[in-house]
Amino acid sequence: MNVIIVGCGRMGSHLARQLSLNGEHVTVVDSDQQALDRLGPAFRGARVCGAALDRTVLLAAGIERADALVALTDSDDGNAVLARAARVLFRVPRAIARVYDPRKAEVFLRLGVQAFSTIGWGVNRIVEALHAAQWSSHTSLGGGEVELLEVTLPASLAGRCPGDVERDGEVQVVAVTRHGKTFLASPGALFEEGDALHVAVAGGGAASLTALGIG
Repeated sequence: MNVIIVGCGRMGSHLARQLSLNGEHVTVVDSDQQALDRLGPAFRGARVCGAALDRTVLLAAGIERADALVALTDSDDGNAVLARAARVLFRVPRAIARVYDPRKAEVFLRLGVQAFSTIGWGVNRIVEALHAAQWSSHTSLGGGEVELLEVTLPASLAGRCPGDVERDGEVQVVAVTRHGKTFLASPGALFEEGDALHVAVAGGGAASLTALGIG
């Protein structure tokens, strides 16, 4: 995979090194040559110094051959513009923008830009860590506003149905794993002790799970 990373700060440099170690072809773009130099001699990818919003710089980075672009500059709006330009103008199959403001992540997603909020993502990771003994995260959806969790069913909920766990706009049971097999959760299905629930959680959903004795 050919990946362009725009922004060689802490996240950009760590991502570049990891992808390079994984065997991906990585090109890092930054306007600061010293930031690029800090990637070190072990980094096997390419480095391009220049302003990423400059078409010639993007072309020099190989954007016409890129499979993905990740925008990690300090500018929320700049990252969104880069990601959208990569998708629309250069037909890059996947473009991702990092934003600091969770509200902007929601706006950019509605505009078709795949964005994630470091704040929203970080908060969800902390909540997950606090409850790690009883649930784990499969993935974040959108800008981190929705989490898909795998939840161990408390014995007290055996014999109950998804409607007893779900909360409108906060918690929705998506599937159940029982004896190694996973199936979609139907409204009338009854939980059994030992079930693992796959639950979509949004907003204050974690508090609702805790109130139910999960976590």
